Amino acid sequence: MSDIAVYMIANLVVHNVDEYRIYEKGFFPILKRFDGEFITFDDNHQTLEGTAPTEGRVIMFKFPSEQAAKDWYNDDEYQALSEFRRAGTTLKSLTMVHALPPRS
Repeated sequence: MSDIAVYMIANLVVHNVDEYRIYEKGFFPILKRFDGEFITFDDNHQTLEGTAPTEGRVIMFKFPSEQAAKDWYNDDEYQALSEFRRAGTTLKSLTMVHALPPRS
């Protein structure tokens, strides 16, 4: 299962735009270093059915493997940068979703 891509879904509420902008500027170079791929973000997502579990911004990005995602998250440079996210937002969730394995 280690070669299966994973998708990361972050949900956060921005309350200090200046702090969050510092995080955003540093985020993409670190993401690329771990072969991550930014997919999209949405500040106006809609829940079509059920109870809305999210508020604020929803962000989606992808890594080639679970290990790459964990290495990115645990990276010292990323953790230092994430202090700006923590100062500028309230993180509601950061979820890892595994892609389907290849069919044999």
